[in-house]
Amino acid sequence: MTGSGQTELRRGVDGAFAKMGGDGSMSPEAMRSRLIVGLDVPTVRDAESVVRALDGVVGCYKIGYQLAFAGGLEMARDLAASGTRVFLDMKLLDIDNTVAKGVEAIAKMGVSMLTLHAYPKAMRAAVAAARSSPLCLLAVTVLTSMDEQDLVEAGYEYDPHTLVLRRAEQALAAGMGGIVCAAAEAGAVRRVVGPDLAVVTPGIRPKGADAGDQKRVVTPADAIRAGASHLVVARPIVGARDRRAAAEAILAEMAAATDEARN
Repeated sequence: MTGSGQTELRRGVDGAFAKMGGDGSMSPEAMRSRLIVGLDVPTVRDAESVVRALDGVVGCYKIGYQLAFAGGLEMARDLAASGTRVFLDMKLLDIDNTVAKGVEAIAKMGVSMLTLHAYPKAMRAAVAAARSSPLCLLAVTVLTSMDEQDLVEAGYEYDPHTLVLRRAEQALAAGMGGIVCAAAEAGAVRRVVGPDLAVVTPGIRPKGADAGDQKRVVTPADAIRAGASHLVVARPIVGARDRRAAAEAILAEMAAATDEARN
């Protein structure tokens, strides 16, 4: 994608990124914007409890299927209206016109980030639809719950790493604002897409945490070192006895890794 549309979409990327100072330092507020807490809970009331517990610590929340279809879309609008960043994890995939109309409607909600599966036609349709908005479109490459055998079973000829890189190239060509990939692939993806796109990594687990249904997980520090710009963390924070302390510990680990990379 070229021309003014590319410039406008890049503003969405800039909005999603945490900006560094001239010396490469990062303010606490900017660091908070890099941690996305997944509101993977069954009700809006539960989600509101998480947001209250993390007030002033976390600046961005992910809303996926579970919460979206239990009143979470209205909550997404309310959070966005209050100035809180919202990552709407809808993983859109449909015919071009349907994807475009969906993106147009979501852009009006005021959310910051939206996911869709990294199919070239769907990505091109979404980019065209988001052209005049600050919405950052994220291409989902390969789900972190999938390994090579899962891809073979689904009919793919590629191993996860190869497919991730192929889809990252296609997302860059389509003009997407960022990539969603496992942190294990973040470094390779960063080399493909360059410094300007967001690289968002789910499947993050602090040391000692249960991996759950994720098959390709890494620690927050390792994800930052690999080149991730944003980390998505749900269970290790939402399921913690002290959610605020859990988020602060992850932010401290991220900050240390950022300082290490800078020095």
